[in-house]
Amino acid sequence: MEESLQDQNKLPELKLDSKQAQGFISFFKTLPKDSRAIRFFDRRDYYTAHGENATFIAKTYYYTTTALRQLGSGSDGISSVSVNRNMFETIVRDLLLERTDHTLELYEGSGSNWRLSKSGTPGNLGSFEDVLFANNEMQDSPAIVALYPNFRENECTIGLSYVDLSKRVLGLAEFVDDSQFTNVESALVALGCKECLFPVESGKSFEIKSLHDALSRCGVLLSERKKAEFKSRDLAQDLSRLIKGSIEPVRDLLSGFEYASGSLGALLSYAELLADESNYGNYSIQKYNLDSYMRLDSAAIRALNVLESKTDANKNFSLFGLMNRTCTAGMGKRLLNRWLKQPLLDVAEINYRLDLVQAFVEDTALRQDLRQHLRRISDIERLMHNLEKKRAGLQHIVKLYQSSIRLPYIKTALERYDGQFSPLIKEKYLDQLEHWIDDEHLNKFVGLVESSVDLEQLENGEYMVSSGYDEKLSVLKSERDAVEQKIHNLHKETANDLDLPLDKALKLDKGTQFGHVFRITKKEEPKVRKKLATQFIILETRKDGVKFTNSKLKKLGDQYQKVLEEYTNCQKELVIRIVKTAATFSEVFDALAGILSELDVLLSFADLATSCPTPYTRPNITTADEGDIVLEGSRHPCVEAQDGVSFIPNDCSLIRGKSWFQIITGPNMGGKSTFIRQVGVNVLMAQVGCFVPCDKAHVSVRDCIFARVGAGDCQLRGVSTFMQEMLETASILKGATSRSLIIIDELGRGTSTYDGFGLAWAICEHLVVVTKAPTLFATHFHELTALAHDNAYNELSKTPNQGVANYHVSAHIDSESHKLTMLYKVEQGACDQSFGIHVAEFANFPESVVALAREKAAELEDFSPNLIVSNHSTEEVELKRKRGCDSEDMSRGATRARQFLQEFAALPFEQMELKEALQQVNKLRSGLEKDAAGSNWLQQFF
Repeated sequence: MEESLQDQNKLPELKLDSKQAQGFISFFKTLPKDSRAIRFFDRRDYYTAHGENATFIAKTYYYTTTALRQLGSGSDGISSVSVNRNMFETIVRDLLLERTDHTLELYEGSGSNWRLSKSGTPGNLGSFEDVLFANNEMQDSPAIVALYPNFRENECTIGLSYVDLSKRVLGLAEFVDDSQFTNVESALVALGCKECLFPVESGKSFEIKSLHDALSRCGVLLSERKKAEFKSRDLAQDLSRLIKGSIEPVRDLLSGFEYASGSLGALLSYAELLADESNYGNYSIQKYNLDSYMRLDSAAIRALNVLESKTDANKNFSLFGLMNRTCTAGMGKRLLNRWLKQPLLDVAEINYRLDLVQAFVEDTALRQDLRQHLRRISDIERLMHNLEKKRAGLQHIVKLYQSSIRLPYIKTALERYDGQFSPLIKEKYLDQLEHWIDDEHLNKFVGLVESSVDLEQLENGEYMVSSGYDEKLSVLKSERDAVEQKIHNLHKETANDLDLPLDKALKLDKGTQFGHVFRITKKEEPKVRKKLATQFIILETRKDGVKFTNSKLKKLGDQYQKVLEEYTNCQKELVIRIVKTAATFSEVFDALAGILSELDVLLSFADLATSCPTPYTRPNITTADEGDIVLEGSRHPCVEAQDGVSFIPNDCSLIRGKSWFQIITGPNMGGKSTFIRQVGVNVLMAQVGCFVPCDKAHVSVRDCIFARVGAGDCQLRGVSTFMQEMLETASILKGATSRSLIIIDELGRGTSTYDGFGLAWAICEHLVVVTKAPTLFATHFHELTALAHDNAYNELSKTPNQGVANYHVSAHIDSESHKLTMLYKVEQGACDQSFGIHVAEFANFPESVVALAREKAAELEDFSPNLIVSNHSTEEVELKRKRGCDSEDMSRGATRARQFLQEFAALPFEQMELKEALQQVNKLRSGLEKDAAGSNWLQQFF
């Protein structure tokens, strides 16, 4: 086993003589410079890469530069690396599906004559699909997006278009965006964009940089194109060749866009859609509406662990990995991936999905029956894609046939269901299946396959056209069989002549070198040596025996070869005709693929809801303007699915006017982050149409989830942790509405305490007063808990009862041992300490360091005023710190201090003598000192 693994990873030898090497180097140096392009050269048995590409591959995939070889000598020499077929496929998958920051080119040829045979980008996988998905399912449908920004004063109008090459869909959208480009980001996430076209030198540099940053956050490959390519001239004419049906609706659609049509023009040119005739009449076009789905930006996708990551320790780390219990080959996975990026906003549509999930949850027999049949369904979408691209053979046709004959069983299973949702199942599935599997649609395809394919040969692994399908093929098959029979008769005659047992001693071989030949073992050869020399022609003598022939066998062999060639060519022609006919069933299979993949995902939701130790529950959904978000006994689905975790459920009640904005305090490691994330995950799951891990759930539909949960440095873009945090927060402040859900964790910790607290306070105040969205705000700034009281600060005192509430995650400290125990329960009220030093003790800090930390913390607490307020009581808790003050005192003092500063700023110093100026300042100061006599908060400044 170890030896075979070593052979697999062994570097192929670079077999080039000096003349070949020199010719190749001459060609290689003529290639244009492109830092993003990884170029491979196909040398039949292996592949090579050269120059900077070779260094990149050696370091990235072999983890050492010892894999590099020098091709040529001296200044003309270039670094080279050779890779075998397995490693090549691994690199292609990583570059195009995972990294999405390179393009790929494959060259074929020899010497100095090489041509580009394949090119691929993360958005356009077409040329490499045979490599990427030969042994792997396609889990996502990547889209290429083109953006055309138009900057005007303080706003930017974005013209957006996209193409999904695998589903053959074109889309357009046009919208106004803010300076953080939150709409662009959510559109790219929803569409699963992997590559974005962008006009060179469009707009102001600062604004363009912000847009580039938004694209970078989404992990999108940016492909800059000339501005001249973003034109809409001749677009309607080009689309008339691509789009199914009449062109008039397309003209009407285009007339509603000012900039998006230009971006679509660039997209058609870049993807070369018109160069491939198989695209003609097969595309559909639609208007993409940003308000059709819940908006999720890249930060929310990361914070809620929606999609899989290469760093995940197991599949349950992500929501997609946990929910993916699909069993169709690829189709269900891709639909689930899309649904998770596009949660629904329409209550009726959400309830339709929930009704179907409930039907499958309640009827175990139906669920198991359907899953058993769906397991035998192939990836119909990919098979049809290959048929339309003329890359298919009989094996693809047979897979479609084997999937087709399962559909009546699926229909029968659905017909047996007689529960409360049977009218819905009839409307959504049974009526559709009834329509598509009749004699005019699917049964017609089944009949085509049964009449044209020799299904009996499938057991032998052979995909052959049935001889009865075509008269010419039937005649050629008869001729081939007749000649084959003559050869077998000659074999018997020769065995009798040589007096040798048939097959045991005298064998009949068929090979590429000699065609049909006789063979006897070396042991038997002396017995017939004389006859062999006089009556036969000896071809070769080897260890396995002596091969020989005669004129009769040679003549029959040539005859057989000629008939076989005609038969094979006829088979190929017929296969092309059958594939072409099968491709005309695209409408049927597209509809059936949609039905089957939807069934598959909803069954997956039902399977997840019932298979967990604590079953999931159906959420009650209300519109965004009514109802609250109440999750009783809620859990984090991904955390509770980890081995060895006994999850403690918590309630969350985001009630309008009472607890719509929640400030959550408590110790590190106490469960604040998990709690606020699980609320976001539960809301997202509910709007996808899945049951949720709660005892009871009411969800008011949210149009967007904004999440600022932990930020890391992004040195590649020159962005610090704090700057990344501020960028994400700016997106929230600009993009959130009262219908959004906001989740913020530890805001402001990346800078000084005072700056961080000031920012956190201002942001909270804005979200409460202006945005008015349900918010979960986890923090260690305990002073923020004062926000829950009407007179704690100015803005909220003008608009009381804004629904700010304090919650904390509980912990217990043993009075004797000072040991901290996390209880992981979220309770009402504020927490009055951070427990940071206790957590340091958990990490086994030296006792001397812990003792010094306690001492310094005590000193700082004595120096700084602090306010600790209980949420469920109007009484103020006694102040811990020596120079304490209540919220009313702070509010009055701050108002008086602001008045002092305004009066000071209003003094006309440029018109006053020094003496007069000092007198005025002393007068203001005296007045402030007098007022400070009754204010502890003001006294700290004197």
